[in-house]
Amino acid sequence: MGTRLSDHSAYAHLWGTDETRAMFDERGRLDRWLQILVVLAEAQAELGIIPAASAVAIAKAADVEDLDVVFVAEQTRLTSHSTLGLIRGLQRLLPADVAEHVYYGATVQDLTDTWFALTMRDVGDLLDRDLRHLLATLVALAETHQQTVMPGRTHGQPGAPMSFGFKVASWADELARHVGRLHDGRRRWATAQLGSAIGTLGFYGAAGPALRAAFARRLELGDPDISWFTCRDRIAEFASVLMLITGTLARLGNEVMELQRPELGELREATNPTTVGSIMMPHKRNPEASEHLDTLARLSRANGGVLIEGTVQLHERDGRGWKAEWVALPEICLLATTSVRLAIGCVDGLEIDADRMRANVEAHSGQLASEQVLGVLAARLGKHRAQARLQGLLGDGASMSVALDQLGDVLTDDERAAVLAHDVTPGDTAAVRAVIARVRVMLA
Repeated sequence: MGTRLSDHSAYAHLWGTDETRAMFDERGRLDRWLQILVVLAEAQAELGIIPAASAVAIAKAADVEDLDVVFVAEQTRLTSHSTLGLIRGLQRLLPADVAEHVYYGATVQDLTDTWFALTMRDVGDLLDRDLRHLLATLVALAETHQQTVMPGRTHGQPGAPMSFGFKVASWADELARHVGRLHDGRRRWATAQLGSAIGTLGFYGAAGPALRAAFARRLELGDPDISWFTCRDRIAEFASVLMLITGTLARLGNEVMELQRPELGELREATNPTTVGSIMMPHKRNPEASEHLDTLARLSRANGGVLIEGTVQLHERDGRGWKAEWVALPEICLLATTSVRLAIGCVDGLEIDADRMRANVEAHSGQLASEQVLGVLAARLGKHRAQARLQGLLGDGASMSVALDQLGDVLTDDERAAVLAHDVTPGDTAAVRAVIARVRVMLA
């Protein structure tokens, strides 16, 4: 295990998923790098740049299980070159004539940026898969709770009644846009890199553009038409989407954490008999998952900030921002995929106390209906006169029923009864149904 706490066996599950850790551990990274070199050799053989036999031999030898990782590390340190250790490690497995065709005309950034492109494509696909799972659960939850009334809150204070379905639909609506962003951005992020020394493909002469196209096609990546050594907007855009995803999930998590407070008691995370909330306060039932969603979002923003900084580069190659991406890009991928998986578990097991939600609405003596009363009065008294009159009646904490007694001259008995019923408003229901319908079309 590594020296970072997030790599320790006791804590690794909090900061990465098995799928993403397999991408970014040393052997996973080296394996992907070797496969990129194989594809490069195959594309070069396709165009007659290297012998076909060399490409076949390179493909056969490029197995991470046969690679001497200790030698690769030793040579990397010895040469102070980022990939020369890998090149020499692969060359040791090949005849001398074939060894000359390893990494033929490519640079460190050709290899690592192509790795970035494959990573962004594959991590984006994982996020798309898991967000769709989460969205399906949220849509079902929103549909079930279209008429489950609860306090809507502004500035941390009870404001007006709303449905729990409306809150859930708000989460789903935002996450659905992130799925759209992943889909729309994929063609920009999943773009190969092959430019040789400064991006102009000078090593390959007239064959350069065709080679890059063949290389990209074999990797199922886009051909950028021009090298992007110091154009880091693709990575910054990808990071921005991951920051948005984790930010939305932190919003969801914060809602669950807040509404689990015993004095509110509207939601609760699922738990099991082995979970320990506190070793000093055995009564506690802590919202661990929802709280951790905020932690993951904070770390995602920190690493995303590093990736956005990388858009400021110098000339045709600049190692400063580019090498920082080697650390920050895997990190934000680990954090984002963990966040979505954690949110799925949190929502799948969410305990909803509909009775407590309604009781929290009714605990305010009908005052939460003030917006609805204002809407009725505004049509008869004018909005600003109605607001002043209603605030005067309710400002000292009086109950709505007492205020309504004072408004008998402008409200009918049926209108008073409707206000005190705390029913979900038509606008609330319409919004929830619209989101449900739109997300279901997207998920189909």
